Amino acid sequence: MTALILDNVCKSFGPVEVLKNINLTVEEGEFVVFVGPSGCGKSTLLRVIAGLEDATSGTINIGGAVVNGVPPAKRGIAMVFQSYALYPHLSVENNMSLALKQEKQPKAEIAARVAEASRILSLDDYLDRRPSELSGGQRQRVAIGRAIVREPKLFLFDEPLSNLDAALRMNTRIEIAKLHRTLKASMIYVTHDQTEAMTLASKIVVLRDGRVEQVGAPMELYNNPANRFVAGFLGSPAMNFFPAELVGGKAGEVIGLRPEHLRITKGGRLPGTVVHVERLGGDTNVLVDIGAEDNLTLRLFGQYAIEPDAKTELDFDDAHAFRFDMDGNRL
Repeated sequence: MTALILDNVCKSFGPVEVLKNINLTVEEGEFVVFVGPSGCGKSTLLRVIAGLEDATSGTINIGGAVVNGVPPAKRGIAMVFQSYALYPHLSVENNMSLALKQEKQPKAEIAARVAEASRILSLDDYLDRRPSELSGGQRQRVAIGRAIVREPKLFLFDEPLSNLDAALRMNTRIEIAKLHRTLKASMIYVTHDQTEAMTLASKIVVLRDGRVEQVGAPMELYNNPANRFVAGFLGSPAMNFFPAELVGGKAGEVIGLRPEHLRITKGGRLPGTVVHVERLGGDTNVLVDIGAEDNLTLRLFGQYAIEPDAKTELDFDDAHAFRFDMDGNRL
């Protein structure tokens, strides 16, 4: 069964059009990540799916049923928020069970669902604690557990890791990935962090200015971006861009190169000067001024004795180069 179908969904706030003709299908069991810069409409789109905002036009179909006008609690969704949204006066167990109690589910069913969610998320030792007695990562697991017990048709995550520090973000990201494999559930996840998108998604939706720029598997988008925006948004360090004339190409075209596809070589087509070196241990990033608008970033695997102000020459295999016109369209 298809988990979600969006058909020409638009959303406006007064004269401001925030979502523009969004068309998307999410299959059963997919982990779909909405990614894009701040203000691109990804959180608004999630809220429209959840029913927290009404679509101005278009159709939202969840689990085979059109849900336009259906309140959030009746849509068969469960949402995990950035802020956890836990009740501070309730224990972990009561936070997870509250929605089921409000639905007047049988006590035995509530106990079984909470016990299973607690087992999956390793929360058994914390069931009697209140949120103030938990770490940020533990609170987020409780918020996820509260979603699990509802057994929704669709899980919605709204930037759930943005309040955690770097180490906790990585650990919780792994837990969410394991949760998806365990539950085999349909999940939609909003983030501005392209690393989260690349590592979690089975399918990425790249948004810009309220429009879908490209949809596909992470490595499909990385290796075959539809345009300059997608090419530059996915990847860390970001893709390099420079005028094609610098390597004998056509005027008005732009070359895009991933940092790992540049190399230092004698007689290279891109002479320049090293302006900065980032020594990361296993990797070395070298920023080189070639006389273009932006410096080029070269990613080297390993440790290198390269210093700022050194003269260098860069080159690349033409097969790794992307070509774009001045409007950013892929050639």
